[in-house]
Amino acid sequence: MGSRILTMKRQAAELGRIRTGYSRPNPNPGKGPIPVKSKTFVLSSHSREYIAAAAELYGGRVEQWTPQRSSVAQWRVITEAPELRAILPAGDVLNQSYEMWGGGGCERRCDGVTESISRRPCVCLAKYGEEWHKRPPTQVCRPTSRIGAFLPDLPDLGVWRLETKSYYAADVLAGGLDTVLQATGGTGMLPVRMWIEQRSRVVDGKTKQYQVVMVVPSLPKLRHALSGPISTAAALDPSSLDRPAIAAAPADVPDYVAEARQCRTVEDARAVWHRANKAGHVDPKGSDELSQRLVQIAQDIAAGVDTQTGEAADQDDEHGPDGDGVYDAEFVDDQDDDEPPTAYPSAAWPEVAAPGGGGR
Repeated sequence: MGSRILTMKRQAAELGRIRTGYSRPNPNPGKGPIPVKSKTFVLSSHSREYIAAAAELYGGRVEQWTPQRSSVAQWRVITEAPELRAILPAGDVLNQSYEMWGGGGCERRCDGVTESISRRPCVCLAKYGEEWHKRPPTQVCRPTSRIGAFLPDLPDLGVWRLETKSYYAADVLAGGLDTVLQATGGTGMLPVRMWIEQRSRVVDGKTKQYQVVMVVPSLPKLRHALSGPISTAAALDPSSLDRPAIAAAPADVPDYVAEARQCRTVEDARAVWHRANKAGHVDPKGSDELSQRLVQIAQDIAAGVDTQTGEAADQDDEHGPDGDGVYDAEFVDDQDDDEPPTAYPSAAWPEVAAPGGGGR
């Protein structure tokens, strides 16, 4: 049996990134690329195969691209699809922090109270006060949200990391995911729909345009998202949660007629009817065809007819009827409510087979 390093994170391989914007060349050669907000998601990866598959699925053109502050070329596609269908792994998949990046990588990473790299109290709060988040990103940390999600219709097993630096998206993502996590406990995978929503708000008399990344459960009804974990099969096909259950195939009905023909006594034949009645395979009033066939077999047994061949026994046989026309057969009178019927329009239990009649 294998062993693990207890302090090491266990996570799926990262196949690529899901971005909310891209950059285009600056007409001024002395300046860096111009960032552009995208209305659809941008997928990027080191693997051209993944991006080619994404372009075929979501639309867009495969192109080579080098991220800022990197010398390693990657591949990307600006998708044309209005939304992505994804599956969130089990657990709390949202990772958020205030971050500031420079030429040497991440310079500050803070939870709003403590800056984790320097172990100091929040630098932005101490320097600019409660309204520090309104300052430009060149001065303060930016809220950064990351989610690892499976894109089930793309190749290989691994996650695509969704990353956004929108202040408003951070709030919306946390609120929505926390509601679902509270209901499911984070113990199962969750299918979601993701899209970029354009919004606006008025601040200090000015209208501000901004983007929000929407990540919502992709389930037929809200109750499915709040009623606990769902199966992996349901995560891959959420519509199955709203399909009516397939009725179980009816159980095979025993061949009661064949059983009755094996009986040697009327009582054994009546016992076959009792079993059929308890199983719900005959009408308790005996109006169905099966009951009438069982009645006929009981009559044949009582008359000494071979139920297998249909041949009548010798009338002088010692087992024939007595002088009163009564067959010698033992009968135990039980008082169950599921007694075989005593009479039908087309057939009737012989006196010896009817409850309370015939036998000695």
